[in-house]
Amino acid sequence: MTSSGTFIAAIDQGTTSTRCVIINHEGQVISSAQFEHRQIMPRQGWVEHDPMEIWDNTRRAMSIAMSDVDLSADDIAALGLTNQRETTVVWDRATGEPIYNAIVWQDTRTAELCQKLAGEEGIRRWQRRTGLLINSYPAGPKIAWILDHVDGARDRAERGELLAGTIDTWLIWNMTGGHEGDRGEPALHLTDITNASRTLLMDLRTGQWDEELCREVGVPLQILPEIRASIGDFGVVRERGVLHDVPLRGVLGDQQSAMFGQGCFHEGSAKNTYGTGLFLLLNTGSRPHFSEHGLLSTVCYQIEGEEPLYALEGSVAIGGSLVQWLRDNLGIIPNSAAVEKLAREAGDNGGVYIVPAFSGLFAPRWRSDARGVIVGLTRFADRRHLCRAALEATAFQTREVVEAMIADSGMDLSSLRVDGGMVNNELAMQIQADILGTEVTRPKNIETTALGAAFAAGYGVGFWTSLEELSEKCRVDRTWQPEMGESERERLYSEWNRAVERSYDWER
Repeated sequence: MTSSGTFIAAIDQGTTSTRCVIINHEGQVISSAQFEHRQIMPRQGWVEHDPMEIWDNTRRAMSIAMSDVDLSADDIAALGLTNQRETTVVWDRATGEPIYNAIVWQDTRTAELCQKLAGEEGIRRWQRRTGLLINSYPAGPKIAWILDHVDGARDRAERGELLAGTIDTWLIWNMTGGHEGDRGEPALHLTDITNASRTLLMDLRTGQWDEELCREVGVPLQILPEIRASIGDFGVVRERGVLHDVPLRGVLGDQQSAMFGQGCFHEGSAKNTYGTGLFLLLNTGSRPHFSEHGLLSTVCYQIEGEEPLYALEGSVAIGGSLVQWLRDNLGIIPNSAAVEKLAREAGDNGGVYIVPAFSGLFAPRWRSDARGVIVGLTRFADRRHLCRAALEATAFQTREVVEAMIADSGMDLSSLRVDGGMVNNELAMQIQADILGTEVTRPKNIETTALGAAFAAGYGVGFWTSLEELSEKCRVDRTWQPEMGESERERLYSEWNRAVERSYDWER
């Protein structure tokens, strides 16, 4: 299929906000609109979003991004979608109303259910099937929790009255008609293979739902969406709005989308996204590598008609949100940008280390019993040292994942591509290069998550005709080289590991 429009639109539905961007053929953003949504935390360890608020924000973002540059649907060749991955929604097929808030990927309420599922074999029980560990991260147990805690939900699911999926599925269903449908056609209940691979319900090798896993986790097959290739046919927008009749041709989970937007199309390429959390992915080619060092195996992307490519992933729960915590919870900085200025003034961490295990520790340690700690405090320490320690925590956590990745894959990492909002902090990137002992490269367009969804959609309609052409759009802005000596690097890392051990066994 060849595109006729001049631009590509992409929706980036993230943990804290929803954005729509319009991108030209050069890969440049010509328009953007973004709206934040509420973070609902009814109990300790619980994190929820309102699915209707996310859908409303998606519509608003599309409308404003288009109107700001006076475009119509005829100007848009295709629409791409990327989303926070494991966040889960269950809704009424007939009315389109969610039966419960979306349970967010950070939420830990399913920990007890996952312990039961893991049983005596432990959290690696289904790793060779799903690529995942059995813990509170994946979406499948979240669906089961909703069905078991909303009155009548499980019976309704068995009768086919409910639908479930990750946020991409929720938005696709609404964009392709929702409960009202359009032209007599039902809304499409779909997901892409990258999002499906984050549920604990999909067999990583077949790319299909596994009946046995669904039964054991407690998710009826009939409420799950159809799995499709990341770059392929997801219908057309039927919702009566500015993108009516625009084809949806690219859908990717946010970290896979960032890989695509960074041009990580080939085996051995890697990127780290510094968003709410930290997400480091390494393209492992046409076969999955199953980790022995605490990483996840996942689908990197799949082009319709081709075999999928796979990736190793290290997911860290708290990245940029640690800076937000300093700002919003402690009130020691007026805005996120101030953290760099204060950290520079400190010069070093003053012996202070922050372990941001607010929801336990993710890769590569996977300690749900851990909780956040600040160690090494003396009368000398002040807010400048806390700011420095927050930036270093990001670098230390990334190094842990990189070391696990090298051990699993046997591939050395000569350069790390970085993206996400935090990479505007140039001190943080220098610290990252120093702690890794590896060069760090930032692209000109750091919003690679949205860019990846746009690239996927455009490639799907022939707007861009090859991966090589897309690679040319991925231009480098700046590279940081390590400046720290080896002995100092290892001393700091050793102290960090001591600090992490202090975070263990707090939640019992």
